[in-house]
Amino acid sequence: MPRFAANLSTLFRSGSWPERMHAARALGFEAVEILFPYDASAESLRDALDTAGLALVLINTPAGDWQAGERGLAALPGRETDFAQTFRQALDYAVALEVPMIHVMAGVLPADSTRAACEAVFIDNLRAVAQEAADSGVQLLLEPLNAHDVPGYLHAEAAHAVRLIERIGRDNVRLQFDLYHQHFAGDSLESSLRAHHALIGHVQFSSVPGRHEPQYGEVDVNALFELLDALGYRGWVGCEYSPKTTLEDGLSWGRRYGLGADSLE
Repeated sequence: MPRFAANLSTLFRSGSWPERMHAARALGFEAVEILFPYDASAESLRDALDTAGLALVLINTPAGDWQAGERGLAALPGRETDFAQTFRQALDYAVALEVPMIHVMAGVLPADSTRAACEAVFIDNLRAVAQEAADSGVQLLLEPLNAHDVPGYLHAEAAHAVRLIERIGRDNVRLQFDLYHQHFAGDSLESSLRAHHALIGHVQFSSVPGRHEPQYGEVDVNALFELLDALGYRGWVGCEYSPKTTLEDGLSWGRRYGLGADSLE
């Protein structure tokens, strides 16, 4: 059976990180994700996780200037120093919070750069930090982001991310497979999961369209969860969606997996 992690950045519309953690635990989650935890100290997050009895399994590297459209720095020529600094911050948080995975945000290709130049920078940057991450027990993940939601992102399809992983050539660099993004990118989810499952380090989902709970979308996630089990996937599955109404009402999909307001009764 899949192991589900609540994405605290998307599932909850309000509340401090500790409040969101306690709410997630009350709904039966044993693990959580946070997109960007850097507005709180690692010490305060560590205390909150311990108090709630949760594991934090995934964070992102800082995205850069979000308001200016930046979605990561790792593939941006001329920003190597900025990337190194932000990666250092992410790794420090991962080590302090015992986070096993960091999603390394590649970024949107600048208008004055070529794809080949950006890929070369990305590969060099990942090679430069992969060993230190491995020494800390941390996997680095590449997540393809579809071109509709994030135009110009370095990699939009799983096959492209896999080619980059192969070129990087480090054992702790793996694929983050988001069912929403890959369905939007036009992939057959079943075929893509079968083709790439050996490299998948983390899975996420939300409805297509809408990015809400799966029952509102056109993808049969339960069948895909069964396929992940059959393929031997033993990692976490992140619930990276925004509730359509309330979080509790929307968790009807999770009842079969022991999630919901009555899960701990």
